Amino acid sequence: MERVILHLDMDAFYAAVEVRESPDLAGKPLIIGHRGRRGVVSTCSYEARKYGVHSAMPSVRAERLCPDAIWLPGRMALYVKVSREIRRIMNDYSPLVEPLSIDEAFIDLTGIAANLNMAIRTAHELKARIRDEQQLSASVGVAPNKFLAKLASDMDKPDGLTVIAIQDLPVKVWPLPVERLWGVGPKTAERLRESGITRIGHLLEHDPGLLRSRLGANAATHLTALARGDDDRPVLSERPHKSISEERTYGEDLDDPEEIDRSMLARAEGVARQLRRQGIVAHTVHLKVRAGDFTTWTRSHTLPTPTDLAEPIVEAARRLFRERIRLAGRGVRLLGVGVSGLEPPRPVQGSLFEAPADERARKMARAADAVREKLGEKAVTRARLLRKPRRDPDEDEPAGEASSLPSVD
Repeated sequence: MERVILHLDMDAFYAAVEVRESPDLAGKPLIIGHRGRRGVVSTCSYEARKYGVHSAMPSVRAERLCPDAIWLPGRMALYVKVSREIRRIMNDYSPLVEPLSIDEAFIDLTGIAANLNMAIRTAHELKARIRDEQQLSASVGVAPNKFLAKLASDMDKPDGLTVIAIQDLPVKVWPLPVERLWGVGPKTAERLRESGITRIGHLLEHDPGLLRSRLGANAATHLTALARGDDDRPVLSERPHKSISEERTYGEDLDDPEEIDRSMLARAEGVARQLRRQGIVAHTVHLKVRAGDFTTWTRSHTLPTPTDLAEPIVEAARRLFRERIRLAGRGVRLLGVGVSGLEPPRPVQGSLFEAPADERARKMARAADAVREKLGEKAVTRARLLRKPRRDPDEDEPAGEASSLPSVD
């Protein structure tokens, strides 16, 4: 049976959602991210990309390239909601959907579509449903494996549909820069260029022994296989998470202990909500702190009982900060809280004589989660996280946060 894999990639996802919500933004250069010397572009509209702006670019450079761009801080809760609706649409076409991030996923149509040509019809229908139901566009790649499908989805953006069959490799794949191969970063690309390998097809023309001596046996075998179009990795509908974390970089270093503590609480809240959303608990809490001079600490503490509540997570983070971080007068440039050792919750025998405080807290947290799910992320907030009024009453996001969203293309 011929394998049939689709890779769906939403076009400029955050920016496209904002344009959908505010049609007056259509056709204008729009950047999602935070301005300033520590800000980073999360994504941008295609109008901004014409100026050379792209995701993960420092904001100061983006401002120089596109000084007339409209900047928005982003609304993660909205993007997550839209992403779930798109995932629901994808699930209608196959039980095997593997999300890679908030805006892209693999779909295995093997046995559903007889061949790649039949899958084209499904891809058109999938794109049309996303356009009709969400007013958004997606680019889709169709191929016999994950590597080629992902490569194909990026060939005709935005709103593209590209098919790569094995017989298409000489025309569609081998002329591409070798950096397009998974596993080729800057250092590997430099080694390959030193050997005269600049295109994917050059790998198949190169002496295998010299390639192994230059890259190592494993890397040489891996890259050569991809160049031949070989990739047998399955599409996995549920990939177990190894960790969950939230971190923020600040436009100005935090030096107020109260602000640092509030930031830890906010990150712990976000991590705990993700745990409850996925129905899992965590054993270990991690704290990441970066000072203004880029000195970085990562510390961890294992909890006596796994949890999905913010209180035990933030208490462990506070203890790590208090006992194992030495700022020595420096401010905090970046702060992150994460958890690992994830597993489904285990049933615990309740006590007949002691009030189950954790269970009451969990019920309250789940009730708050339900309100946020229905009315938005800001519908319920801890009093301690309410911010003091700022000079600009129209500013939605914390003034000090320079980056808060993962980058998307």
